[in-house]
Amino acid sequence: MSTSTVASLGAAPIDWLARAEALTPLLADNAVRHDADDSFVADNYARLKGEGFFGAHVPAELGGGGADYAQLAAVIRRLGSCCGSTALSYSMHSHLVAVAAWRWRNQNAPTDGLLKRVAAEDLVLVSSGGTDWLRSAGSAAKVEGGFRITARKIFSSGCLAGDLLMTSAVFDDPEAGPTVLHFAVPFAAEGVSIRETWRVMGMRGTGSHDVELNEVFVPDAAISGRRPQGRWHPLFHAISVLAFPLIYSAYVGVAEGARAKALEVARRRPADEGLVQLVGEMENAFFAAEGALERMVRLAETAMPGPETTSLAMIGRTHVAEAAIRTVELAMEVAGGAAFHRDLGIERAFRDVQGARFHPLQQKPQLRYTGRLALGLDIDG
Repeated sequence: MSTSTVASLGAAPIDWLARAEALTPLLADNAVRHDADDSFVADNYARLKGEGFFGAHVPAELGGGGADYAQLAAVIRRLGSCCGSTALSYSMHSHLVAVAAWRWRNQNAPTDGLLKRVAAEDLVLVSSGGTDWLRSAGSAAKVEGGFRITARKIFSSGCLAGDLLMTSAVFDDPEAGPTVLHFAVPFAAEGVSIRETWRVMGMRGTGSHDVELNEVFVPDAAISGRRPQGRWHPLFHAISVLAFPLIYSAYVGVAEGARAKALEVARRRPADEGLVQLVGEMENAFFAAEGALERMVRLAETAMPGPETTSLAMIGRTHVAEAAIRTVELAMEVAGGAAFHRDLGIERAFRDVQGARFHPLQQKPQLRYTGRLALGLDIDG
């Protein structure tokens, strides 16, 4: 049953976390195969789509599933505990929906058309990745009625199942200078192709291939935003506070799954003092990851985007990454030699959680941003 059907019938609110829980055995089984053969988690995506997850966070008023932000984060975390790749790819779709929904509710932005389409058509949105951060990538050439876009967008998680690529490119505006244009491109559009480049250490099932745009026409009416290249903009403060709690929920889920497996192994072994200490360290690390993520989620639910909120969100992102990685490292030690075997799943979690290092703002840029803000310096300096 689609989310739009549920909403139109005025049914009771869906327990999205329970719905995710019911899928976890199947998703976990599929995760092993996709990791082994470097394939996209297409069957897991199909199950999520069949259960209405891609419209879950669309407001019920717009035909969606009406899941609130904290529910969405909890769902992604639960998915991450059984399949990191499914959770991370889904978070990339989800954060695009979350930003659109927040802007519709809080800024009266005209994003309702997109949100209605996501719910009614079960659209899968694809983010063009952190490499499209403040500077963006690719070029936009002005032509009659619009622009021709030429770009190669890397880290496009879930692109093999995608309907719309939510992306940007740089237009050398003769008056304003280098200007980043934001727009959506259908994957079915002429000039759009996928280059299957994703052979990596971890998160192998995300299908984060390159998407190539070869002089793709984007009409003027499809340009949803413009901003100066390389400078902080209100849109990116909204992205910072709304996207990263969802993305990092996937990594906390990976850590949670590894911790659970390690405890299963450890409880079957003699509880010598060394093992007890290791488990205590693992619990401390996981507590830190959970606590930092909870703070990030609360910010997303209650704070207004801006430079200070971005700093707090990115501090949280750094702490979640460090603590999640440390949790899985300790899970390896707690489980001992058994963790070296792929069948247990901690080895895959160890590889998957390393991805937490690479999303913006990475630790050193985060420290610089936060330090400059605290000292009253220009964050664009």
